[in-house]
Amino acid sequence: MKVVSVEQRLFAFYLVPDFTMMAFSSAIDALRLANAVVGYEAYSWRAVSSDGAKVRASCGLTLEADNSVAVERQHLNGRLRPSVAVICGGKHIERHADRGADAWLRECRNRGVAVAALCTGAHVLAQAGLLDDRKCAIHWENQPGFIERFPAVNVSTGIYEVDGNIYTCAGGAASFDMMLHIIGRDFGEDVVSGICELALVDRVRDPGERQRLPFAQRVGVQDPTVMKLVEKMEKSLTEPMQVEELTASIGLSRRQVERLFRNELRCSPARYYLKLRLERARLLLVQTSIPVVEVAIACGFVSASHFSKCYREAFGCSPQETRGRAVKTPAARAVACASAA
Repeated sequence: MKVVSVEQRLFAFYLVPDFTMMAFSSAIDALRLANAVVGYEAYSWRAVSSDGAKVRASCGLTLEADNSVAVERQHLNGRLRPSVAVICGGKHIERHADRGADAWLRECRNRGVAVAALCTGAHVLAQAGLLDDRKCAIHWENQPGFIERFPAVNVSTGIYEVDGNIYTCAGGAASFDMMLHIIGRDFGEDVVSGICELALVDRVRDPGERQRLPFAQRVGVQDPTVMKLVEKMEKSLTEPMQVEELTASIGLSRRQVERLFRNELRCSPARYYLKLRLERARLLLVQTSIPVVEVAIACGFVSASHFSKCYREAFGCSPQETRGRAVKTPAARAVACASAA
């Protein structure tokens, strides 16, 4: 394969404590394989930590850092300035705020350095003010809390998002897809195909592909009408639609829709809608410190008392008890905050 050489591009990977190894290694391997396909060191990389010390990943392994954030800020003025600064996030991302890293990222943007985020790394970019009025991707499990904390950010349901010179992905294998997009811009689709052959990847996924199937498809719903209505419900959890509104949108009567739901999901449309809202509430309770009353409002409940009653009936405990367990129990914290990557 004949490849036109391009100037070497340097990636600085900022490792946030508890970062997900799969997202990080997927990104690194995409660059490594690109070098193998093009036949020269087109890409290089280094690891960065807050203070230059080792960083522990969510899987328990530790990685050496090449630089501290302070050294990276100095490199922005010289020949060692990176082409892309990549935030590698993971579990408990909200606990690892770093003003120095925020300042470094803002300086990167001001000096024309692209910024990227893997897994929950979009949280760090948003905290630094780089995602206001921008599109981004973040793992589906972290979306509810992220949306509530950063309402000015446009969060997509796709596996990765490109908005100008800002790249974000949901983590896991999506890191590989996002890096293939960047490599494809530099070298074209032939090089991307060569990387996929070496990595035994059967296809390149588009950025807009959903991170997970709608719940209706995951539980085996076959009826297209039910699937369509469930998607409408999932998109309107904050301001729930009346069942009559939902049925009117598809030209069926309420009785017809209720019959379809009972056949497919063994419950009424209203009961299923409530279940979706309560699941969103549970994620907000364990991922954020938003007051319970605000969680209730964010999930379409008119009062905290009604929300608490419904929540207890569904989960066997109060919203306050769910939050308390998430704070006190390490295992619960891991479940609440971890990305599947």
